[in-house]
Amino acid sequence: MKKYLLLFTLFSYLLSANAQFMKATAPVAAKKEHWRILHDDKVLDNYYWMYDYFGKGPDSTKVVDYLTAENNYLDEVMAGTKQFQTDLFAEMKNRIKEKDESVPVFKNGYFYYTRTENGKQYYKYCRKKGSLTAPEEILLDIDKLAEGHAYYSASGYEISEDNRYLAFGVDLVSRRQYTIHVKDLQTGKLLPDAIENTQGDPCWANDNKTIFYTSKNPVTLLSEKIMRHTMGSDAKSDVLVYEETDKSNYIGVGKSKNNKYIFIVSQATMSAEFRMIDAAKPNSTFTVFTPRMKDVIYNVTPLADKFLILTNKDDAKNFKLMECPLNQTAASAWKEVIPVRADVLIQSIEEYKDFIVINERKDGLVKLRIRNLKDNSEHYLDFGEPAYSANFGANPEYKSDILRYGYTSLTTPSSTFDYNMVTKEKTLKKQQEVLGGYDPKEYVTERLYATAKDGTKVPISLVYKKGFKKDGKAPLLLYGYGSYGASMDASFGSTRLSLLNRGFVYAIAHIRGGQEMGRLWYEDGKLMKKINTFTDFIDCGEFLVSEKYTSKPHLYAMGGSAGGLLMGAIINMAPEMWNGIIAQVPFVDVVNTMLDESIPLTTNEFDEWGNPKNKDAYLYMKSYSPYENIERKRYPNMLVTTGLHDSQVQYFEPAKWVAKLREMKTDKNMLLLHTNMEFGHGGASGRFDYLKDLALNYAFLFTLEGIKK
Repeated sequence: MKKYLLLFTLFSYLLSANAQFMKATAPVAAKKEHWRILHDDKVLDNYYWMYDYFGKGPDSTKVVDYLTAENNYLDEVMAGTKQFQTDLFAEMKNRIKEKDESVPVFKNGYFYYTRTENGKQYYKYCRKKGSLTAPEEILLDIDKLAEGHAYYSASGYEISEDNRYLAFGVDLVSRRQYTIHVKDLQTGKLLPDAIENTQGDPCWANDNKTIFYTSKNPVTLLSEKIMRHTMGSDAKSDVLVYEETDKSNYIGVGKSKNNKYIFIVSQATMSAEFRMIDAAKPNSTFTVFTPRMKDVIYNVTPLADKFLILTNKDDAKNFKLMECPLNQTAASAWKEVIPVRADVLIQSIEEYKDFIVINERKDGLVKLRIRNLKDNSEHYLDFGEPAYSANFGANPEYKSDILRYGYTSLTTPSSTFDYNMVTKEKTLKKQQEVLGGYDPKEYVTERLYATAKDGTKVPISLVYKKGFKKDGKAPLLLYGYGSYGASMDASFGSTRLSLLNRGFVYAIAHIRGGQEMGRLWYEDGKLMKKINTFTDFIDCGEFLVSEKYTSKPHLYAMGGSAGGLLMGAIINMAPEMWNGIIAQVPFVDVVNTMLDESIPLTTNEFDEWGNPKNKDAYLYMKSYSPYENIERKRYPNMLVTTGLHDSQVQYFEPAKWVAKLREMKTDKNMLLLHTNMEFGHGGASGRFDYLKDLALNYAFLFTLEGIKK
């Protein structure tokens, strides 16, 4: 009897939610005929008019009107969850320790840290001289600076060598276009220096008056030029020291950890080039470390008596470590230190006066390998969990024996450790405090392997609350990304407890296109092998269903940006697999975006997706591009999110996609588009505002599962 009562209650709730959905009228986007003709292929695109940039063209008002109508429709459909969303927001916010402080980082005589206060969205950037008992100096009060701004992001904090000046970047729009400011820490005043349209990456020379920075193209947002600024001068008179002519390369500037060199880095997916000067001679001419070579990536780390070079040269797919003398940097002078290995990816190096730490990845997990430079002895740090994430923390001091690293897993909150490389003692400096009585023993994490259709074993990390039964009845949210070689390691999220505590299983599919299993894992999921990313994810979903972790009526998927492309592809390829999809800032109009070099970041992406001006690349990306492959058929319930000021995936991609899906889909499932009219790719800048978007996401999932509190 109780079983039937429960089913009746669930049915009644779903019927009520569905009635609200059926009562609302979805917006119908205008259609304007536009033909794309390329490579003897003619394609009609009725929603191309949405490419009109906000505020710049004749259709911009119509675009905003359409996005507003979609927002209003979402509010109407989800009206019954308004209180639930408010409760979810409060629930997740209440797990966050509002008054908190980061672990101090020592650099050049000062301890630097940030601290937050009760009720405040942002933080204060502070330091203490010589000792943690010294008086506090508030360098920047971001809470105060952000007042009156819908969005405020500060980045790139750099202190001059004499500890007097602070240079930092500010973005008020969420387009990742930063204005660099300089503050005199003796007087507490901002100087007149204001350098606009930068990457937000100031780099001080050792003379305490020269700043190098990356200037961006105001339209494409490409990092195009490295400039030199002298304090007190007009930014219009800044000196160009390097201009990148290859539009597929990203560039940047920074100082070495030992403070001896300033490097300019130019890097694409498959090539790199370093330039350098003596940091004490800012007016000197940058010299090339080694000229760029086709399909060769390299990264430079200076030590006292040599340079270390991490590179894939000579077909070292998983990278090898080499070295060269300080005065002989040509590739012909490089000598091998650590050879390439088929089962180990070398990811990065952290250097010290007497040690180097090598960040390696084996079997999908990070390993930290410590080498003593005095005697070349080595050892590894042990982490002891089946699935976790570990990485270098802030280690700015070159003359130190302490390695700071971060550690987390699906059940272990983010933790900061100091490791003494001489004594091998490990000290926990801080672990994220989860308010409300979180007990990691109440949750279980697993590492599974799904078999892809080509026989490849694809790792899956998952977590659930104790008491879970493998009977196919539990809801499961499967997350994926699978692009740019970005590894989606298993990490903790206190907000995720709101899912787990309501019976959800949370899983991460470590699909090809990422780099979890080595460089080949990435290369097998990009360019003309991109479809492997999508089929891997579908195979992971099928595996979880076959193993009864869930069933298709309870299987959900989520991904953002390039992971949003993944969401778009899987609903075209296997729409029947998923009950619901959350696509966040999704890259879904691949062909049109990659054809338009005026769109921010397009040319930087050719090595990832291909250049559609090449016929083979065009036809391949057209075969999977979500927008191109919408058909008249049933699709899952969907929540799509975007930001009007998004610089990474422009708002018009998800807007066009949703409009076409509305036209073509044959089902009566939910299709909702939420556009944040004030933010961009990363969402809100405050530390609590993003929870509102997350509450909407969870309310969407819970509505589909009949969970109402």
